[in-house]
Amino acid sequence: MPVHEDLDVASAPLAKRIEVLELYSEIKAAKARLAGPDGETRQLPPDLQSFLGQLLEDLKAGKSVTILESDAAMTTVAAARMLSVSRQFLVQLLEHGEIPFHKVGTHRRVYVRDLLAYKSKRDVDRRRILDELVRKEYEEGLYDLIPVNALERD
Repeated sequence: MPVHEDLDVASAPLAKRIEVLELYSEIKAAKARLAGPDGETRQLPPDLQSFLGQLLEDLKAGKSVTILESDAAMTTVAAARMLSVSRQFLVQLLEHGEIPFHKVGTHRRVYVRDLLAYKSKRDVDRRRILDELVRKEYEEGLYDLIPVNALERD
Protein backbone atom coordinates (compact mmCIF):
# COMPACT_ATOMS: atom_id res chain seq x y z
CA MET A 1 0.00 0.00 0.00
CA PRO A 2 1.56 3.31 -1.03
CA VAL A 3 2.09 6.11 1.42
CA HIS A 4 1.53 9.53 -0.14
CA GLU A 5 2.10 12.55 2.02
CA ASP A 6 3.15 16.01 0.95
CA LEU A 7 4.81 17.86 3.80
CA ASP A 8 5.36 21.58 3.49
CA VAL A 9 7.34 22.84 6.47
CA ALA A 10 7.62 26.39 5.08
CA SER A 11 3.86 26.91 5.42
CA ALA A 12 3.58 25.00 8.73
CA PRO A 13 2.98 26.86 11.99
CA LEU A 14 6.10 28.22 13.69
CA ALA A 15 5.98 25.59 16.46
CA LYS A 16 6.03 22.77 13.88
CA ARG A 17 8.90 24.37 11.96
CA ILE A 18 10.90 24.67 15.17
CA GLU A 19 10.11 21.03 16.01
CA VAL A 20 11.38 19.86 12.60
CA LEU A 21 14.53 21.99 12.91
CA GLU A 22 15.24 20.61 16.40
CA LEU A 23 14.72 17.03 15.22
CA TYR A 24 16.97 17.68 12.23
CA SER A 25 19.71 19.05 14.51
CA GLU A 26 19.43 16.08 16.86
CA ILE A 27 19.73 13.53 14.07
CA LYS A 28 22.67 15.39 12.49
CA ALA A 29 24.50 15.68 15.83
CA ALA A 30 23.95 12.25 17.38
CA LYS A 31 23.67 8.61 16.59
CA ALA A 32 19.91 8.29 16.28
CA ARG A 33 18.23 5.37 18.01
CA LEU A 34 14.94 3.69 17.28
CA ALA A 35 12.66 2.94 20.24
CA GLY A 36 10.22 0.06 19.88
CA PRO A 37 6.82 -0.25 21.58
CA ASP A 38 8.43 -2.51 24.21
CA GLY A 39 10.89 0.28 25.14
CA GLU A 40 13.86 -1.51 23.58
CA THR A 41 16.14 0.83 21.62
CA ARG A 42 18.40 0.07 18.69
CA GLN A 43 20.82 2.27 16.83
CA LEU A 44 19.65 3.23 13.33
CA PRO A 45 21.68 1.82 10.45
CA PRO A 46 23.86 4.53 8.85
CA ASP A 47 21.94 4.46 5.54
CA LEU A 48 18.60 4.93 7.31
CA GLN A 49 20.03 7.73 9.45
CA SER A 50 21.39 9.36 6.29
CA PHE A 51 17.98 9.03 4.60
CA LEU A 52 16.17 10.58 7.57
CA GLY A 53 18.75 13.36 7.73
CA GLN A 54 18.23 14.15 4.01
CA LEU A 55 14.46 13.99 4.46
CA LEU A 56 14.59 16.48 7.32
CA GLU A 57 17.03 18.69 5.40
CA ASP A 58 14.57 18.85 2.50
CA LEU A 59 11.71 19.64 4.89
CA LYS A 60 13.81 22.32 6.56
CA ALA A 61 14.40 23.89 3.13
CA GLY A 62 10.62 24.00 2.57
CA LYS A 63 10.60 21.31 -0.11
CA SER A 64 7.64 19.03 -0.64
CA VAL A 65 8.34 15.37 0.17
CA THR A 66 6.46 12.32 -1.05
CA ILE A 67 7.20 8.79 0.11
CA LEU A 68 6.13 5.96 -2.21
CA GLU A 69 6.70 2.22 -2.34
CA SER A 70 8.64 1.23 -5.45
CA ASP A 71 6.23 -1.68 -5.98
CA ALA A 72 3.17 0.57 -5.73
CA ALA A 73 0.95 0.45 -8.80
CA MET A 74 -0.40 3.80 -9.94
CA THR A 75 -3.37 4.66 -12.10
CA THR A 76 -2.70 6.43 -15.38
CA VAL A 77 -4.17 9.62 -13.93
CA ALA A 78 -1.76 9.60 -10.95
CA ALA A 79 1.19 8.62 -13.17
CA ALA A 80 0.42 11.42 -15.63
CA ARG A 81 0.30 13.92 -12.75
CA MET A 82 3.68 12.71 -11.51
CA LEU A 83 5.20 13.29 -14.96
CA SER A 84 3.28 16.56 -15.50
CA VAL A 85 1.77 15.29 -18.74
CA SER A 86 -1.78 14.61 -19.88
CA ARG A 87 -3.28 11.19 -19.29
CA GLN A 88 -3.65 10.73 -23.06
CA PHE A 89 0.05 11.46 -23.61
CA LEU A 90 0.97 8.98 -20.87
CA VAL A 91 -1.23 6.30 -22.46
CA GLN A 92 0.62 6.87 -25.77
CA LEU A 93 3.94 6.37 -23.95
CA LEU A 94 2.61 3.14 -22.44
CA GLU A 95 1.26 1.81 -25.73
CA HIS A 96 4.55 2.62 -27.53
CA GLY A 97 6.51 0.67 -24.88
CA GLU A 98 8.27 3.70 -23.39
CA ILE A 99 7.07 2.77 -19.89
CA PRO A 100 6.18 -0.78 -18.81
CA PHE A 101 2.63 -1.31 -17.56
CA HIS A 102 0.20 -4.06 -16.70
CA LYS A 103 -3.56 -4.30 -16.73
CA VAL A 104 -5.95 -4.87 -13.88
CA GLY A 105 -9.09 -5.85 -15.73
CA THR A 106 -9.30 -3.21 -18.45
CA HIS A 107 -7.36 -0.57 -16.48
CA ARG A 108 -3.67 0.17 -17.03
CA ARG A 109 -1.39 0.34 -14.00
CA VAL A 110 2.20 1.59 -13.81
CA TYR A 111 4.69 0.64 -11.11
CA VAL A 112 6.28 3.63 -9.38
CA ARG A 113 9.79 2.23 -10.01
CA ASP A 114 9.14 2.12 -13.78
CA LEU A 115 7.68 5.62 -13.79
CA LEU A 116 10.62 7.05 -11.86
CA ALA A 117 13.10 5.26 -14.16
CA TYR A 118 11.40 6.82 -17.21
CA LYS A 119 11.31 10.25 -15.55
CA SER A 120 15.00 10.06 -14.68
CA LYS A 121 15.95 9.05 -18.24
CA ARG A 122 13.70 11.76 -19.68
CA ASP A 123 15.25 14.42 -17.46
CA VAL A 124 18.80 13.34 -18.39
CA ASP A 125 17.87 13.42 -22.10
CA ARG A 126 16.32 16.89 -21.76
CA ARG A 127 19.39 18.23 -19.95
CA ARG A 128 21.69 16.77 -22.64
CA ILE A 129 19.61 18.33 -25.44
CA LEU A 130 19.56 21.74 -23.74
CA ASP A 131 23.31 21.60 -23.10
CA GLU A 132 23.89 20.74 -26.77
CA LEU A 133 21.67 23.63 -27.89
CA VAL A 134 23.56 26.11 -25.69
CA ARG A 135 26.89 24.75 -26.96
CA LYS A 136 25.84 25.16 -30.62
CA GLU A 137 24.52 28.68 -30.06
CA TYR A 138 27.76 29.63 -28.31
CA GLU A 139 29.88 28.18 -31.12
CA GLU A 140 27.85 30.12 -33.71
CA GLY A 141 28.25 33.35 -31.75
CA LEU A 142 24.51 33.60 -31.09
CA TYR A 143 24.81 33.46 -27.34
CA ASP A 144 25.86 37.10 -26.91
CA LEU A 145 23.51 38.64 -29.50
CA ILE A 146 20.74 40.94 -28.33
CA PRO A 147 17.35 39.93 -29.75
CA VAL A 148 15.81 42.53 -32.07
CA ASN A 149 12.58 42.71 -30.07
CA ALA A 150 14.63 43.55 -26.93
CA LEU A 151 15.84 46.74 -28.64
CA GLU A 152 12.26 47.76 -29.42
CA ARG A 153 11.37 47.81 -25.69
CA ASP A 154 13.84 50.62 -24.95
